[in-house]
Amino acid sequence: MGGVFGVVSKNDCVMDIFFGTDYHSHLGTKNGGMCILQEDGFHRTIRSIANSPFRGKFEDELDSMVGNYGIGAISDGDPQPLTVKNKFGNWAITTVGRINNKDELVDWLINESNAHFMSKSGGDVNNTELVGAIVSTGKDITDGIRIAQEKVDGSVTMLVLTEDGMYAARDRYGRTPLILGKKEGAYCAASESFAFINIGYEYDRELGPGEIAFLTPDSEKTVKPANDKMRICTFLWSYFGYTTSIYEGQNVELMRNRNGGLMAKADKEAGMPEVDYVAGVPDSGTAHALGYANESNIPYSRPLIKYTPTWSRSFMPTNQKARSLVAQMKLIPVFNIIKDKKFVLIDDSIVRGTQLSETVAYLIDNGAKEIHVRSACPPIMYGCKYLNFSRTISEMELITRRTIKDLEGIDAEAEVPQDVLDRYADPNTKEHENMVDSIRKQLHFDSLRFQKLDDLLEATGVDKCNLCTYCWDGKE
Repeated sequence: MGGVFGVVSKNDCVMDIFFGTDYHSHLGTKNGGMCILQEDGFHRTIRSIANSPFRGKFEDELDSMVGNYGIGAISDGDPQPLTVKNKFGNWAITTVGRINNKDELVDWLINESNAHFMSKSGGDVNNTELVGAIVSTGKDITDGIRIAQEKVDGSVTMLVLTEDGMYAARDRYGRTPLILGKKEGAYCAASESFAFINIGYEYDRELGPGEIAFLTPDSEKTVKPANDKMRICTFLWSYFGYTTSIYEGQNVELMRNRNGGLMAKADKEAGMPEVDYVAGVPDSGTAHALGYANESNIPYSRPLIKYTPTWSRSFMPTNQKARSLVAQMKLIPVFNIIKDKKFVLIDDSIVRGTQLSETVAYLIDNGAKEIHVRSACPPIMYGCKYLNFSRTISEMELITRRTIKDLEGIDAEAEVPQDVLDRYADPNTKEHENMVDSIRKQLHFDSLRFQKLDDLLEATGVDKCNLCTYCWDGKE
């Protein structure tokens, strides 16, 4: 997905940018970048972080960077931040989001404003460069950001750093968060609210959907007001977000605890499996599992311990074999807990199902008697159109889509009719029940239940009208 961090300060901000950006590392493992405004202009460094964490790649840059204004990025996509020189002067930009109409926008810019781009292999264009080009069509930077927000099909949240200050702009419908922090003589903007706590900033406020703020070391002011309509990604709470993060006033850890408790209540009503322990797939399933354990009064345990010092996040490799290998290598079994025991195992979601199936098989191979799987969110029925949930996911990679086609006898190349998808997404239908049972059999679980969408939204604690649920129900 990616995350951004920026600072405008009366003092040197390099270490703030370094640590603030690093605190977004859970959001991506492809590229990292820092850009500092120095006396002689912008000093920018971008490094691949695919095989080494951000800190290890940028520590040697710190001595050569000195400046009071800066931005940083963790990206699952194109290299950034980027620098621009045009009618607005010298400026830098970093973005988070997804652009579905890239070809259309590139053609518009080439034909209408004679723009040109540094094309990548295959002729593709860097998303952040494209957004920068759109911003350049405005009468000023604020107007240009507004144009980009309106023209991008998908979402685009951005930081634009100038010699006078920094523009912080949340995407049109607020699908991704952007939070402002402050301390004496400095303001910052971050994708994650916890990113600035340990570097001395306190929470100021969260930008509204489509809002643009201009920050200087002394002040922050809205230069374009927020839009009325919000559709923030609900998956931020159930999976993407770090446990200490707060979005729209709701903490991720507390939401996951509530969500787990609601899953346990549903299991009590439907029939609680007789198990010895509740466990979560580390790390994102852990808080859901704690909530489930507290509500069910079944002891919580950790049969698998995640070895984090050297292994990157397992969903990032594009090769399925590599993803599976990394996932297996990260999890170390605790034999004394596993042997001859029955578990409720909670994962944040089931996407392809491959890794979870292998995790369950790993537990069984190491002595577990039964594994009853609970997904902390509903079945994922649609690939996200608004955020880069993963660089490799197509709808036919979703285990739900493959299962529906098998159950309905639909050809692999054919589209699934909308009314069919609606029936399978409804937890009260026989089709939904058949889909869940088929997935259970495919993945070799003793039982399988998914969280209901209404319960997930209740656990989130945000007005349902402000939450995006597209990946589960196809509603925008």
